[in-house]
Amino acid sequence: MVNVGDILWEPSQQWVEDSNLYKYRQWLKATRNLEFSSFQELRRWSLDHLDDFWQSIWDYFKIESSTPPTAVLGKRSMPGAEWFPGAHLNYAQHILRHEKPGATALLYSSEIAPLQSLEWSELANSVRKLATHLRALGVKPGDRVAAYMANTPQAVIAVLATASIGAIWSSCSPDFGTPSVLDRLSQIQPKVLFCVDGYQYKGKPFNRKDEVTNIINALPSVETVIFQPYLNPDDHTPPTPSALLWDDLMASPDIAAADFQFEQVPFDHPLWILFSSGTTGLPKAIVHGHGGILIEQHKLAALHYDLKPGDRMFFFTTTGWMMWNFVVSSMLVQACPILYDGNPTWPEPDVLWKMTDEAGAKLFGASPTLQQMQENAGIVPKEKFRFEKLGAIM
Repeated sequence: MVNVGDILWEPSQQWVEDSNLYKYRQWLKATRNLEFSSFQELRRWSLDHLDDFWQSIWDYFKIESSTPPTAVLGKRSMPGAEWFPGAHLNYAQHILRHEKPGATALLYSSEIAPLQSLEWSELANSVRKLATHLRALGVKPGDRVAAYMANTPQAVIAVLATASIGAIWSSCSPDFGTPSVLDRLSQIQPKVLFCVDGYQYKGKPFNRKDEVTNIINALPSVETVIFQPYLNPDDHTPPTPSALLWDDLMASPDIAAADFQFEQVPFDHPLWILFSSGTTGLPKAIVHGHGGILIEQHKLAALHYDLKPGDRMFFFTTTGWMMWNFVVSSMLVQACPILYDGNPTWPEPDVLWKMTDEAGAKLFGASPTLQQMQENAGIVPKEKFRFEKLGAIM
């Protein structure tokens, strides 16, 4: 019986000293002459000294900007606060700066494919190829690029390519029906649409070519469609005759890192557009900027979740939920995201735990509803799996 106030686990001193938060506190002591006796003191300082705290995050994580900020906070009014005015940077650049031949960038699996890996060099080269194609197609900073894609490496490549050139990303999961997609994308008028032919869920194939055609016809702003045959990889018949094939774009010559220029955008330049659930009227568009996501996600992944280079993290999500963007952003600190596309309880109710164990994940995340479903089904993961690397469940 567990009672309120019971200590379930307490870290060893070695565990504490190996944590990113401890190392950050030691860095503050060495570089700022700031010493805190507790986490509560550190937190209080971060709230009372906003400028000093966020400057320390900028410096600690070595944020790169082509032009330096003139201040941490310019305008301080809310709403309308102006963070790091004058700074020009790029979110994707801070992920791809970790490119290292032979190192694993991400892992992925689905109902129809076993766990596989994608190396940093392949990821980065694919991003550069796609970004170069988007530029050649006339996509400019501020243009919207939308996706109707599954949770796959191709979606990660597409969002990073979009961000690399300063365009604005927004994505919907292919399980969304046409009305739900149009409720969102008609508000932002995308210039480019990435799409798949369908997906598999609980062992059943779902062909979405008709939905894709309807979406394209209802969005006159779309000038280019980029098609990925996902459900049926051998069927390259596009949803519209003018569509470009993903594999054709990836077959273009490699582009060296030194030959690619990331678009330098203001700190608050839009990175992606997320949407509310739409329970009260149309879904509300929510814009996040390059700099805000960049600096917050560095802090979140490293100091809150203690993710270190090479650590593997998983969160069950689709491309239509904000947690997908969170998963992608873990790469800022060289963590290795694990992507999964499919039903979380098929073909076995513990399929996600099996994958987590096999992949050696340090962090496992899922919605409260899914966690409750697991409990109701009597799933006790530790009785079946070893979880040698698992350190946290979110």
